[in-house]
Amino acid sequence: MSLVIGVDVGGTFTDAVLIDDRGGVAAAKAPSTPPDYSHGVLDVLRALAEHRGESLEAMLAATHHLAHGTTSSLNALVMRKVPQVGFLTTVGHRDSIFIMNVEGRYLGRSPEELQDVMRQNKAHALLPKRLALEVTERIDRDGKVVVPLDEDAAREAIRSLVAEGVEAVAISLLWSFRNPAHEKRLRELVHEIAPDMFVALSSEVSPRIREFARSATTIMSSQIGPGLRDYLGNLETTLREHGLAGPLLVMQSNGGAVAAAEAPRTAISTVGSILTGGVVGANALAGQLGHSNVIATDVGGTTFLVGLIVGGEPVRASNTIINHHPINVPTLEVHAIGSGGGAIAWLDAGGNLQIGPHSAQAVPGPACYDQGGTEPTNTDANLVLGILSDRGLIGGRKALSMEAAREAIRTRIAEPLGLTIEQAAAAIYAVQNSQTGDLLRKTVVEAGHDPREFLLYAFGGAGPAHAAMYAAEVGVGTVVVPLGQVASAFSAYGLAASDVVLAAELSDPSTVPLDPQRVTDNFARLEKQVVEGLRRQGLDYASIELERELDMRYAAQLAEVTTPVEAGDLDEAALARAAANFEQRYADLYGAGSGFSAAGIQAITFRVRATGVLPFSSALPEVKSADSADASSARVGTRPICLDGRIGYVETDVYDYLGLRRGHVLRGPAVVELPTTTVVVPAGSTGTVDHLGNLTITAK
Repeated sequence: MSLVIGVDVGGTFTDAVLIDDRGGVAAAKAPSTPPDYSHGVLDVLRALAEHRGESLEAMLAATHHLAHGTTSSLNALVMRKVPQVGFLTTVGHRDSIFIMNVEGRYLGRSPEELQDVMRQNKAHALLPKRLALEVTERIDRDGKVVVPLDEDAAREAIRSLVAEGVEAVAISLLWSFRNPAHEKRLRELVHEIAPDMFVALSSEVSPRIREFARSATTIMSSQIGPGLRDYLGNLETTLREHGLAGPLLVMQSNGGAVAAAEAPRTAISTVGSILTGGVVGANALAGQLGHSNVIATDVGGTTFLVGLIVGGEPVRASNTIINHHPINVPTLEVHAIGSGGGAIAWLDAGGNLQIGPHSAQAVPGPACYDQGGTEPTNTDANLVLGILSDRGLIGGRKALSMEAAREAIRTRIAEPLGLTIEQAAAAIYAVQNSQTGDLLRKTVVEAGHDPREFLLYAFGGAGPAHAAMYAAEVGVGTVVVPLGQVASAFSAYGLAASDVVLAAELSDPSTVPLDPQRVTDNFARLEKQVVEGLRRQGLDYASIELERELDMRYAAQLAEVTTPVEAGDLDEAALARAAANFEQRYADLYGAGSGFSAAGIQAITFRVRATGVLPFSSALPEVKSADSADASSARVGTRPICLDGRIGYVETDVYDYLGLRRGHVLRGPAVVELPTTTVVVPAGSTGTVDHLGNLTITAK
């Protein structure tokens, strides 16, 4: 038997899902173990092996590959816990990274911040100026060498950076995406002086036009590259010592995996890896259920994540923003706020109740964990409200203290607001549902979609307890809670279900009508690059699929729209269809009539995405059918639960998920308990178990 394992390392819990070649699925959960998350990885793998009744070594020996999602890259950048890095750029262009163009004033800011001009600043420098040095060289826009690289001066700059104690060097030269010769030579010079130095080249990390974004992307990649290299190297060594036979893969923000040995070279591509697993899993499940429009929501211990699937395809973006800097990384578009189960409830200066973004994380955790935490969280409120059982989490392995939860809510929220503990807990629950609903509204409505045309998938440890409430905030009437064997480890299922995906791109600005030969040659070059990359991963593929894209815009505009391009040799008619497709997509995004064809159309960046389809089915197994719709056989009792502070506690039916079968129907209010999550079916709603064991909640 051959197995695939997905491991999702979150801020609070580490999840794992196993899929075997006979269609079997198993899941496990264990606390995360910061700062060394590898211990939590081993813990969850041992739990998975125990569930299967075998040793860790035997399970890993039968593993075809292990796909890993990590928060380390994103957390390091967001919290600025990165090592010193040096930066080399073309003479005269050092200050571009500090000026930040006009973008430094608005990227990543809310509408309220944008309006408060007097308080805007650019206090987010990626590195101190003394570590940004210039080298004499110049390549023009056509890729021709105008000024040769001054190697003696370059060596002097490199020695200066080494003397400063930098742990990595980022190199971004003007027009290097047209001709990378000088960047590659600089890497050789760095390794002459410091053989073990980590080096990131913009021509490899981000071969796009616009030097500020390209340089920022390269610097950030060099900031996280050494740590990612060390973490993955140590983790792979540990897994090999415990018998892992297949390769260790790392999830990327584009929705596919890459070999651990390859990941540090373009480290920035792993920044969104932990965010995309759930969207990949949702897309796989949606395909099995026949759902084309899905809002994928994940409430973990720390964050609330939202991604969209439209017309059967995840919504993608060609870049993202971190700390007000643009990052050139093709990614599945995922929005996040700090509103997970461990999000801390607090009062602002005006006495208003706020939830997050700070989290209690795994250590010390929510107050009810009784590990020293004293601040109230969403989890504490859910325990007081009766949504969570005081028997504990993870099948009782994680004990919960009702007394500690009540005390934290009493001292920090209830007494200052003049509320009872129960009223304060209900307020926390309501605010959490409201702010998660706000993010849904931003993600769906502001993108021009009608929420009523979507189903909502809810997963993560805390997602099913809140989903029916935040879905109602935006008018979504149907919620699917993926249960079966994966439950709250659904993002790990997405990792296990992912294929290997590599993307390559290059900027070659040109104006429509495009030269068919030039366009064909560009795509052929990129296709060769990604296919060779797939072969380096050390895996056998069932097939290799290639997709072409062009980032296009109207002349004199900056808004580029990603447009698909046909396969094969391209003629004038095919390129005309691509241009027409761009105009339609532009109108869909910005409104009919908003385009201006008379200005002309430009193609800016060419991109190819290669998917190495792995020989494993991600289809979830079907569950047994019930004799009737009556689910009373799975009912284990009742308990008072409060879902609305205005109504108070209501005696609510409690069901054991293990007793539910396909076709069972629950009438709300009801709670369904699993070892790793709790599902709330509100009053007036029904819950129906489908053929895969998922619970579909339908509102009145």
